[in-house]
Amino acid sequence: MPSAAPFTARTPRFAQAPQHVPFNNGEEAWFWTMSALVARRDGARIAAGKGLVTRPCEPDDIIKCLDRLYRQRRIDLTHARILRLWGERGTAPDPRHLSEKRDWAIWREAIDRLEFPLRVKGIVVGKKSALEGSVVAFPSGGSVSGD
Repeated sequence: MPSAAPFTARTPRFAQAPQHVPFNNGEEAWFWTMSALVARRDGARIAAGKGLVTRPCEPDDIIKCLDRLYRQRRIDLTHARILRLWGERGTAPDPRHLSEKRDWAIWREAIDRLEFPLRVKGIVVGKKSALEGSVVAFPSGGSVSGD
């Protein structure tokens, strides 16, 4: 008599959600966004989950973060122009070249400001910047209420 085995052909199989791989830093996220936007401009059809690596966002999500920074006056059109220019080139400006030194300073400022909202949304992971706050414990032994 054959052994009882579960009905594998009839057991429902649930598709596993793809593992999202967040970016290591804002610069990596920006280059990915720009390559997707350039491909879209050149006629490619962008579809979620079709790449080699599944990302936790769409390119438009990063653009929305940039737009919000612009509306909050955290970045200006110069930042956006430098991000677009060097993002289309696929490389960051090199501060060792005199002609790219100013662009590099603007690039760093823009990427640093973009990275925080991307990290909050889970799009970017990695080390925290020195500008982000940390919890500091109050010294013990004193009254907080001011008695």
